[in-house]
Amino acid sequence: MAPPGVCMNIVNARNLKDGRGTFTNPEPYLNQDFEQLKQYCLIKRVRYIDDMFPPDRRSIGEGILSPSDLQRVVWLRPSKMVQNPSFELAGISRFDFGQGMVGNCWFLASIGALTFQNFILQQVVPLEQKFDDNYCGVFHFRFWRFGRWVDVVIDDKLPTLNGKLIFVHSKDPNEFWPALLEKAYAKVCGSYSDMNAGTPAEALVDFTGGVHICIELKDPPKDLWELMCRAGQSKSLMGCGTPQGETSANTVLPNGLVQGHAYTVTGVKQMMSQGQLMRLIRLLNPWGTGEWKGDWSDGSPCWQTVSPQDREMCLSVRDEGEFWMTLEDFCKFYSDLDICCLCPDFLDENSSCHWKTAFYDGRWVAGTTAGGCMNNFDSFWTNPQYRVKIDEMLSDCSKKQGEKNMLVSLMQKPDKRNRRLVQNLHIGFSVFEVTEEFKAKKGKFPASFFQSNSPVAQTKTYMNGREVMEFLLLKPGEYLIVPSTFNPNETASFILTIISKAETHVHENSGGHDQPHDNAEEPMQSENGEGDENKRTVFRQYSDKYDEVEAEQLQKLLNERILKGDLKSGGFSIDACRSMVALMDTSISGKLNGEEFVRLWKKVVTYKDIFFRCDVSQTGTLSLSELRNAFMASGKRINDDILNLLALRYGASSGHITLESFISLFLRFDCMNQIFSQLSNGMKLTLLESEWLYLSMYT
Repeated sequence: MAPPGVCMNIVNARNLKDGRGTFTNPEPYLNQDFEQLKQYCLIKRVRYIDDMFPPDRRSIGEGILSPSDLQRVVWLRPSKMVQNPSFELAGISRFDFGQGMVGNCWFLASIGALTFQNFILQQVVPLEQKFDDNYCGVFHFRFWRFGRWVDVVIDDKLPTLNGKLIFVHSKDPNEFWPALLEKAYAKVCGSYSDMNAGTPAEALVDFTGGVHICIELKDPPKDLWELMCRAGQSKSLMGCGTPQGETSANTVLPNGLVQGHAYTVTGVKQMMSQGQLMRLIRLLNPWGTGEWKGDWSDGSPCWQTVSPQDREMCLSVRDEGEFWMTLEDFCKFYSDLDICCLCPDFLDENSSCHWKTAFYDGRWVAGTTAGGCMNNFDSFWTNPQYRVKIDEMLSDCSKKQGEKNMLVSLMQKPDKRNRRLVQNLHIGFSVFEVTEEFKAKKGKFPASFFQSNSPVAQTKTYMNGREVMEFLLLKPGEYLIVPSTFNPNETASFILTIISKAETHVHENSGGHDQPHDNAEEPMQSENGEGDENKRTVFRQYSDKYDEVEAEQLQKLLNERILKGDLKSGGFSIDACRSMVALMDTSISGKLNGEEFVRLWKKVVTYKDIFFRCDVSQTGTLSLSELRNAFMASGKRINDDILNLLALRYGASSGHITLESFISLFLRFDCMNQIFSQLSNGMKLTLLESEWLYLSMYT
């Protein structure tokens, strides 16, 4: 049985800290280790079949093949299609492949860009793979997936109709790296049909794990040409897209361009034409055919106006889907340009400037940390908050006045494996300058801060894409970055990336309130009119001959006597009472004695009083936003991650917490903190396996 997600989150965080899941040390995707699987197959003399992405209709998915074609699909290994299959022939080129029956031009355009950067290419596509003596039908590829690099294992059974590949195919039928790479990416997307439709930015980021900027070409920056030239000279990948037509169909226009289609930017070049300096962009159609027919196309007379050397260099490739056009026509006929690289050093004219990157995983949870945009004055402050301090810009690359110095990216992580089922929310972020009165404050900034301060920067609009980003100019000082969904109470995970030119310090701005954890005081316990002796008298009415109560007797005590009339949902379950006994049982007897019961009673009454003080709506339940207030009222410190988990664990589907759940939550929270305090050094807790099982299986 797989461990619960909270365990895997801790494991993944530790792995990243130890260097696993990084560019040089990717994690095995779905725990499939390539080397182990290969060795097993070689020893057993078998060909690998991937049961996690099986060669059947589930891996193809729905909607791209007719039912009759789907029934005729045969999954074949390359050796069953050709006599001498090869992983690659004479190197890897952007002209090696053509698109198949799935609408993944965005992915193939990104592969075209990948072929220009050997360092990145060899990370994504391990080139040592061959159909040789050690061949056993297993291959692997590497992608960056939402914060970590993964190594994806596949078998080499490929879907065919009449012996021909259905999806991406190589120009040389003996070459199979494009089809195998596409299959590996289909696996992480969920199926081949899950690759239908997308933007180059998605695959470009997954090939680099780097920085992505998107430029809208209807309003390009003044230095667009210089930016593209620097990107072309650095380890950058570039893709672009044409505007969508009236339908989603890829209609070929009279000028040769395809509507709603992704292209690769494969080059930029300046040359003299009749005494004028021409700025030309080279583009590749991932179909492998279909080219621009305007000025500077392959047959354009414009080429007769340049030197023979420039003409020969630029027209060395013809009728392969690659063509040239002017920068002006590029901005006129294309809608956006995506540039992706390992680091954004190309953004600066000064090549000595090196930007610094930091990633932060976060989560919006309905009712606790999903406050929505600033239209929601009462809840916006509950969103995750990240505090940023920018030091004085003393380095040479930071002296230029008015030069942008920070790139902020917000990417939402999918909650489903199948890409087509992912419902992207409208996301954005706002940046606030921390005013003098709040600089000494610790913990989450309250609603009053946002009511009296306007953002100094923010996303232009909330978009339902995978990622939104803004390039900012921020002076030295302290700032607060607040990522949010447009609507409140929408649950999703995200990655916030902060890339800065100046020295920058960032930390999550949660943790409850200003009071340090070590000095947090227990709230005054209410006696509710009954002293300890009265409590013992009541206890003896329910206890056995040994003056102890089991979970069943405790259930009656709580439901019929202590909390009678306060309970709205049927009272404590027997399981909840067993948990209480285990948490308060100092003798490990499975029962509570009189002293243990009195301590429990006092806690229950205290928690009940906090509950009703925070139940401002007087419904007899707490909303998840009121849960945060309850922690603050109790004097306990809690960060957003733990609050989110508690809301998911103890909250009902209605988004409310009953008194019974609230008491169970607070009792466990208190006891777990005490256990950590007793067994740890204040920072870390180390347990033997037997100790861990002893502790976790009873409490």
